[in-house]
Amino acid sequence: MVLPVIKLGSLFVRTISKPIATRLKQAAVYHPKFRGLIINLAQGYHRLTTIMQRHTLGRSTALEIRPLNEERAVEAATDLLRELFVFSVAGFAMLFEVQRNTRSEAKKEELRKQQIEVMKLRNKALEEEMKHLAQRMEQLEMAAKQRNAYRFWTWRAYENPNLGIIKGKIGS
Repeated sequence: MVLPVIKLGSLFVRTISKPIATRLKQAAVYHPKFRGLIINLAQGYHRLTTIMQRHTLGRSTALEIRPLNEERAVEAATDLLRELFVFSVAGFAMLFEVQRNTRSEAKKEELRKQQIEVMKLRNKALEEEMKHLAQRMEQLEMAAKQRNAYRFWTWRAYENPNLGIIKGKIGS
């Protein structure tokens, strides 16, 4: 699902970048300062790519590099600017996606922390309830022991009339 969206986005950006490149060419024709700027940009890019090509092929980079003519320089500069536009849009899209994912993860982490906090509070409440129930159980056991002891002694007295206790109901 993501791959078709990326392809469509890439196609959209390339489609938009072509009219931008055309406008840059038109601006280069009408504005001499802009024309000089993009020609210098293209000449610098040409020198850099030529030096890198010679270096990777193992050839000498000390040779003089012939500059491009003005028309080719304008063409190369507009192509370079178009590609820079495409890559910058792709870069911003990546940054946006990373930032969105980071926010999403932060929200999930906050939700997890809240859930953990709720669990801790619930555990604490359950511990308090267990302590209360343990105390209540202890009280009941003590009451039961006292009552059973009373019953035990009254039952013994009922069984043994020599103790001098009048026969009566057990446990009352």
